[in-house]
Amino acid sequence: MADILVLYYSRGGSVARLARHVARGIGEVAGMQARLRTVPPVAPVTQVAAPPVPDDGPPYVLREDLSECAGLLLGSPTRFGNMAAPLKHFIDGLGTEWTSGTLVGKPAGVFTSTATMHGGQEATLLSMMVPLLHHGCVVCGLPYTEPALNTTRTGGTPYGASHYAGLQDDPRPSDEEAVLARALGKRVAQLASRLA
Repeated sequence: MADILVLYYSRGGSVARLARHVARGIGEVAGMQARLRTVPPVAPVTQVAAPPVPDDGPPYVLREDLSECAGLLLGSPTRFGNMAAPLKHFIDGLGTEWTSGTLVGKPAGVFTSTATMHGGQEATLLSMMVPLLHHGCVVCGLPYTEPALNTTRTGGTPYGASHYAGLQDDPRPSDEEAVLARALGKRVAQLASRLA
């Protein structure tokens, strides 16, 4: 079995739920499985170190997860049209992986969640693609042959899966959002399988 790394940061639970739908899509591809990982929170002033293993949910990502994966999906809540600081902090520390080409040629995709309909979903997805391109990933999105992309009234874009949580921060994806998240996971896993 080859692993597809689903690496995300989630604060309110929306991105974590999307990650699980992405993982289900990966599992639909023969010979592929999802490896769910998260990143620790960051703060401007470190008061208490984050535990080496989270109390619940997936473990924190290790650099080995990047070298061992056959593909990668990044997920983050939207922060002013950009990825959240914890995920960016982790990516900013991958200079060694960049120079050694750890991610070169691996398929990758992105997913996000926002509190408002026009809160920067597409800008966030695009900003998450930039470091993937610098690392030499084969970045893929969602084609309009996915019927839910044409019918969704909430999240979902050709740039990647997304979720509109609303001002009440509802972490549950709509039916279309869930379908599109699974489709993105499946698409990255299929590409990884073909490239192998």
